[in-house]
Amino acid sequence: MTKQGTTPRAAVPADVNEPDRIAFGLTFRQLAIVGGTALIGFGCYRTYGPLIPPVAWGIAGIIVFAVAVVVAIGRRDGQPLDVWLRHGFAFARSPRTLAPGPARVSSVVTVAGTLSVPAPLRSPVTSISPAGVLTSEGSAKVLIACGTTNIHLRTGSEQGALLDGFGRFLNSLTGPAQLLVAAQRHDLTVYAQTTADVAPRLPHPALQTAADDYAAFLLDLDAERDPLRRQVVAVVTGEHAADAAVRALSGLGVEAALLDGPAVAAALAGAVDPFSPPVPGPRAVPGAPITVRSIS
Repeated sequence: MTKQGTTPRAAVPADVNEPDRIAFGLTFRQLAIVGGTALIGFGCYRTYGPLIPPVAWGIAGIIVFAVAVVVAIGRRDGQPLDVWLRHGFAFARSPRTLAPGPARVSSVVTVAGTLSVPAPLRSPVTSISPAGVLTSEGSAKVLIACGTTNIHLRTGSEQGALLDGFGRFLNSLTGPAQLLVAAQRHDLTVYAQTTADVAPRLPHPALQTAADDYAAFLLDLDAERDPLRRQVVAVVTGEHAADAAVRALSGLGVEAALLDGPAVAAALAGAVDPFSPPVPGPRAVPGAPITVRSIS
């Protein structure tokens, strides 16, 4: 129970995905790196100890042990340093294959005297129905376009009710689910052009001037800044769980709408190429015939 006007707090472990600490605050991977380096150094000393002065062994041991500790506990780009180095070595040894683009000498790889061109991207989605049900990895999934709500503007009791409702929504899921939050470039030129087109039809000259100034402001904002829009999509496993998920999200005050087949195809196309401007209108579902009617 929370008092009126107080903010509810839920204790969520921050290290839920952290590996277990075995000894000395180190994980098994870190202990393997440090301990393996120490064992290899000790073996080299037992084998070649009389050949090198003890001072040189001490200096080399300190340097090698310091490097092993840095590799064991260091991180780079959100990954452990040893994993980052392993990926770097694998990338350096991999062939340089460029795709897509026009064919060039550097964009193909010669294997046993034959040319090997880059393979096309294979999506894990195998089918999309006109109703918006996509099949991926043998299971049916649906996409729900969601809005957002500001929980910080609510009272303590309202925040508690929203958290309880969201918890009930998560507990009602019968399969894997995913909440995708993406920020995309938002084009303001369309709104500026619409405002400029409507301005001459306004009843008062002051309103027309204000509309023209607002259109110019939108154009300047689009040119000088990088406006973004937020896209929230919930992916729910199971065709029958879609309606329950929409009702649960709507009960939280969040606008939720189930995406149909063309909208799902458009969302997947935007996810594959997020830097290109979106094509207006929905995309055709794979396998659906595309027809054109000419109007004379």
